[in-house]
Amino acid sequence: MYLNKIELHNFRNYSTQDVVFHPKVNIITGNNAQGKTNLLESIYIMSLGKSFRTSRDAEMIGFNQTYCSAKSTTVKNGEKLEIEIRYAEKQKQIKIDGVAIQKNIDLLEHVYTVIFSPEDLKIVKGEPEKRRRFIDRELCQLRPVYYKNLGKYKKIVQHRNTLLKMQEIDQQVLDVWNEELVEYGSKIIIERKKFIDKLNGISKELHSKITNEKENLQINYETNLQFGSDIKEQKQYFLDALKRNLKKDIFHRSTSIGPHKDDLKISVDEIDIRKFGSQGQQRTAALSLKLAELSLIKEETNENAILLLDDVLSELDGERQTFLLNRLNETQIFITTTEIGKTLLKNMPDGFIFEVNNGTVKKLQNTIKTLT
Repeated sequence: MYLNKIELHNFRNYSTQDVVFHPKVNIITGNNAQGKTNLLESIYIMSLGKSFRTSRDAEMIGFNQTYCSAKSTTVKNGEKLEIEIRYAEKQKQIKIDGVAIQKNIDLLEHVYTVIFSPEDLKIVKGEPEKRRRFIDRELCQLRPVYYKNLGKYKKIVQHRNTLLKMQEIDQQVLDVWNEELVEYGSKIIIERKKFIDKLNGISKELHSKITNEKENLQINYETNLQFGSDIKEQKQYFLDALKRNLKKDIFHRSTSIGPHKDDLKISVDEIDIRKFGSQGQQRTAALSLKLAELSLIKEETNENAILLLDDVLSELDGERQTFLLNRLNETQIFITTTEIGKTLLKNMPDGFIFEVNNGTVKKLQNTIKTLT
């Protein structure tokens, strides 16, 4: 699978832009604030229908414009797939091969993307929300039903929190929200546990290779609930915990337990590197997680995800750059960078080089091979 073309209208700082890409490597150069990340963002939305940078779709609409659109052509198993997404201030329209779909969930499982940005380097040392977002982003691509359950769970948490803030709490209404919270929350916990167990095995092996077998990486799912052996037992554990924590929830006027409070424990040689790891260890662990994400998509779907490297290679040393690029022979890669270094080019297959200047993309005559 690879992205062949993108067509943009009023998307961020792109008024009108068509770009045809190389099926292997695409290096996007230019100074800061010219639109390199915006271009990657337009590619990313083809997988989930939303940005990796903002939760507000309207922010992707160009200045003084009323709408924006992005249309991609992807080649998948030798056949072309067209996806068009149009955002207006309070409306989103998605078409697949010209046919309108009603919900984001219908977009999933068509195009797989993995984004690796400087922000993702903070997965390890950042707040738990970043790690939950990492888990959810991947599971939403792989499991449309997870996307549905997660959306419902978040709304139920909001409803329950609103009820907890009231002067008098209707017990019958609370029981309803508890039942719904347990229903969808338990499904989320079980899916996350399965995903993280798989991710742990893959990332552990990758991390060992990156560090020449000097470090042992361990990823564990941390939840404030007891793990159940099946969905029935998980629901019971969740419901019992809600009852035990009711006074605490009423006092704080918010829901204190559930998957919205979960985290990942990331350890190297049994040391929690979220708090005690060096910057090098944290970055290597983040790289291992991202490469594991790619491997897991391949394992689950038999498709190679499109990898978006947003100004991240400059944050990795030469050894880690080389390891990353050597792992990606079958993957289409988009790399944004302010400058093209020899280290960046020497291990790459051929590809296109683009220059972005103030929302205009120009394909350079040089290819990667002509510069090496």
